[in-house]
Amino acid sequence: MTVKDDTAVTLRDEPAEVEPADDAVLEAEQRRREAVVRRLNPPMPRDSMLMWAFAVLIAGAAALVRMLNLSWPDRLVFDEAYYVPEAEQMLRYGFEENRAYYFIVHPPFGKWNLAIGEWLFGYTPFGWRIAGVTMGVGAILLLMFVVRRLTRSSFIGLAAGILLAADGFSFALSRTGILDIYLQFWVLLGFVFLVLDRDQFRARLAAAYSAGSEHWGRWGPRLGFRWWRLAAGITFGLACSVKWSGLYFLAIFAILCVWWDVGAYRLVGLRAPYLVALRRSLPTAFWDLGIVPILTYLVSWIGWYAGETAQGRHWAEGRDTAWPWIPEAIRALWHMHVEWWGFHTTLTSPHPWDSHPWSWIVGGRPVLMVNDQYVEAGQNLTRTITMIGTPALWWAFAPALLWAIWRLLSRRDWVAGAAIAGIVAGWVVWFIDTERTMFMFYMAPVVPFFIIAVCLALQDVLGKPSDSRERRQIGAGAVAIYLALVIVLFGFFLPVLNGTPLTEAERALRMWLTTWN
Repeated sequence: MTVKDDTAVTLRDEPAEVEPADDAVLEAEQRRREAVVRRLNPPMPRDSMLMWAFAVLIAGAAALVRMLNLSWPDRLVFDEAYYVPEAEQMLRYGFEENRAYYFIVHPPFGKWNLAIGEWLFGYTPFGWRIAGVTMGVGAILLLMFVVRRLTRSSFIGLAAGILLAADGFSFALSRTGILDIYLQFWVLLGFVFLVLDRDQFRARLAAAYSAGSEHWGRWGPRLGFRWWRLAAGITFGLACSVKWSGLYFLAIFAILCVWWDVGAYRLVGLRAPYLVALRRSLPTAFWDLGIVPILTYLVSWIGWYAGETAQGRHWAEGRDTAWPWIPEAIRALWHMHVEWWGFHTTLTSPHPWDSHPWSWIVGGRPVLMVNDQYVEAGQNLTRTITMIGTPALWWAFAPALLWAIWRLLSRRDWVAGAAIAGIVAGWVVWFIDTERTMFMFYMAPVVPFFIIAVCLALQDVLGKPSDSRERRQIGAGAVAIYLALVIVLFGFFLPVLNGTPLTEAERALRMWLTTWN
């Protein structure tokens, strides 16, 4: 009976008229596999050299404008009064000096960033501000790079860099010795590393899929060590070592990273993508984005551990404890963090320039850094530095966020999802405790993600590569007009961003909202 069945199978396979059908099936399967590979690993634009030439030009122009008159004012302004001397102490001792008249409330790494400028150029206004300029320009380069990779469009990538370079808020903040510009840089760098990890992971998966997925088994292929994700874990740990608010970005993007893996596993046809991610992705992701950031954060405290007079360093010595097996230095560090938590969660003292998160998205209450009034040649003049976000950009944030939500829901657009995740981590979380005293410069790390959302809207205005030439030309013209408007308004507000002497009438011309004055 077995022989007869085998013979029947052989006979059914022999007729020539069946072969075209088999070829058609194979061809269709090949086309399907190629489509999957293209979705897993869409090609990048081929104009890398031209893209980087324009990127360097944009970053160079941004650096030049930021460097002009950087030494004014020649005194500490706003929170520079805390971070600038603390950075100098980091250079001198390796930790902040334990002075009795104020309380240190932020981790050390941001002050190490600031201290590099002081080390290179001395304890001068230029020295304590140049590191912020460098980080601000670095963020512009990073944003151009990552938006090009997200959208697969060099034009949109360059547009993102222009928008950040011409943002008055980011401009003013990068010219100060305040920590939030460093937080922006390290958060954005961590996000860049995660996007690189996503692309590399999916490229490896596409190569394995092209080679044949018939023998993968239930759990799919092994795809090697993920160095970019490890780099992201280190970088997000450094962001948390600048300010604790970096933790929100770490937590949300760690979840998103695993979610991206689930999508890739589903795309190649694995039947249980969540279980595959649970087995293949989650354990290593927990190490890279869970343990490594903690270790990085602790390493940033080496100077504190080594310092004999660092704040709270010897708090645990001689104190009774229910956990005597925990080293005294660890218990002292934990106690100081508990005190910091209490400070940050109970900070409700009023301030002339505090504001609420719902106003930040339209730049409702920018922080006034300097407002010097003097008389020269019988004329009343004012030199103002205030963190006004360029209106043509900031007033597009809310519509762009809604557009990103629409793209996510209607197209399942992962780029829109990434932008929304960053906005949740950097803006929405501040609604948890609206009684806390807050300032608009807390928006620094989320501004790049709002710009990504704006760029997604600009991408739709530009049109698809498959659209007609006329449609693309009209779209490119509309995008160029918008970018020109942002640049022109940035130039208009520049005098109240960098302290250019103005008459009262000239200054009033730029105070569009009463809350800016």
